[in-house]
Amino acid sequence: MSVKIRLMRRGRKKAAMFDVIVADARSPRDGKFIEKIGTYNPNTNPATIKLDDQKAFQWVMNGAQPTDTVKAMLSYRGILYKKHLQIGVAKGAITQEQADAKFAQWLNEKEAKISGKTESLAAKKSADAKARLEAEARVKEARAEAIRKKAEDAIAAAAPAAEASEEAATEEGSAEASEENNG
Repeated sequence: MSVKIRLMRRGRKKAAMFDVIVADARSPRDGKFIEKIGTYNPNTNPATIKLDDQKAFQWVMNGAQPTDTVKAMLSYRGILYKKHLQIGVAKGAITQEQADAKFAQWLNEKEAKISGKTESLAAKKSADAKARLEAEARVKEARAEAIRKKAEDAIAAAAPAAEASEEAATEEGSAEASEENNG
């Protein structure tokens, strides 16, 4: 019986999540499986991979064949590197302590990369939000300036008309006064 480590789809339309399972190669994608060893969510950035590393390592060492996607995930989590080191220990090329030290060093470097990526994404997100707020403030100031200028133009246009009507009123008043004096 050929055993595969593969993905089983779940979740709603266009928001899929996957379970990482160990199953017989002949069983359907969402059908019967032997064991669930983790979950995979490709909708987050970086993608969320939750695996039981011990079970995955045990299945890989027992000969379970991962699919391409799961192989990439196992490589990302260091399980295939751990298998490589364990084979070296079995052949006598290195000791178990050396293998554990190499794996711990690799794991620390990998975690630093992952945390650096999440921090850079968070910083980029906050910088984008700040830039959007600044752009919105500039647009708001420009609108306020346009409204103020329009109001000043309206006042300026109304002022000559008011002066002309005042002059006309004073001329009428002086004409009436001169008629009364004449009359």
